[in-house]
Amino acid sequence: MSSSTVPSTLSAPRTRRRPAGEVVLGVDTHRDVHMAAVLSVSGAVLATDEFPATAAGYRDLLKRARRWGTVRRAGVEGTGSYGASLSRYLLAQGIDVFDVNRMDRADRRRRGKSDPLDAQNAARAVLSGRARARAKTGDGSVQIARMYKLTKVSAVKARTQAINQLKAVLVTADPVLREELAGLGNAELFRTCAQFTGVSSREDAGAESVVQATRITLGLLAHRIGQLSEQIRDVEARLTRLVERHAPQLLDVVGIGPDTAVALLITVGDNPERLDSEASFAALCGVSPVERSSGRRRYRRLNRGGDRQANAALHRIVFTRLRVDARTQDYYERRIKEGKTRREVVRCLKRYAAREVFHLVKQLQSAPRS
Repeated sequence: MSSSTVPSTLSAPRTRRRPAGEVVLGVDTHRDVHMAAVLSVSGAVLATDEFPATAAGYRDLLKRARRWGTVRRAGVEGTGSYGASLSRYLLAQGIDVFDVNRMDRADRRRRGKSDPLDAQNAARAVLSGRARARAKTGDGSVQIARMYKLTKVSAVKARTQAINQLKAVLVTADPVLREELAGLGNAELFRTCAQFTGVSSREDAGAESVVQATRITLGLLAHRIGQLSEQIRDVEARLTRLVERHAPQLLDVVGIGPDTAVALLITVGDNPERLDSEASFAALCGVSPVERSSGRRRYRRLNRGGDRQANAALHRIVFTRLRVDARTQDYYERRIKEGKTRREVVRCLKRYAAREVFHLVKQLQSAPRS
């Protein structure tokens, strides 16, 4: 799969001396194999080759790339997916890893699309400075929180689906059964339905009826809801302990609870030093102002980019403060009187909240890794 215009291997010929100076590594990642390219600092392609996406493959990739020169920087596509393990390995070897976005469609139409070209473009993005987002290390407490958060989100979705199914079954159930369960709140409804499974199991299987099948279905769904609720409570307790141990300063801020703190920490990552300024963090969260002008009118609109989970977390902070924080309420009233719209004031408040959170999470730099 190597380009015909460049060397087909990262191994330097034995008759050639290793070039002195720095080289840049670019990697196009996939599930099973990665395509790597080595470029000089002047942009010349030295080599391209593919490697298996395994621990041995990562070691071989770096070993052979270093034969061409000193590797201090690497551009990797998909540092949060297929390239996550490779990024962690390179970071552990003291190499600065930058997250590289895909080529834009216009460039692909003009230059073509291939794995060697993608790997070379990843390295060129680092050389040109276009790739400035440093990869997350993914080796500390934040990565642990990410795993627990993933479990919680899927459990909440599954529980919601089970609850909807249980109530849908009730709609078409026998009138006597519906009347028996009518007026019960969710908690009492689930407890009552959970008892149906034990009663139905003692009945004669040969005399099964639609009513009995309905009771069994309601019982099984109620048991599933209870199990998922228990999982959610367990994961929430684990997340709370993680935040209290590794970032307790966030919980002292008005409007931030464990769930919101976890969402913001996941966005920051285990290496907050990768964020150069509060402006970069605001852009990462999608709360940086975006200039918009047309003719004589000039204004700033909401940023629709960035991490939407972090944006939603800042949104919750702002609206919680608007309900309970007097200082935020005074600011809101003052800006409304100045002619700002509600959306513009909320945007400003989200930007201020991002600034406050940034300075708090930067304190994690000096904290020991778990």
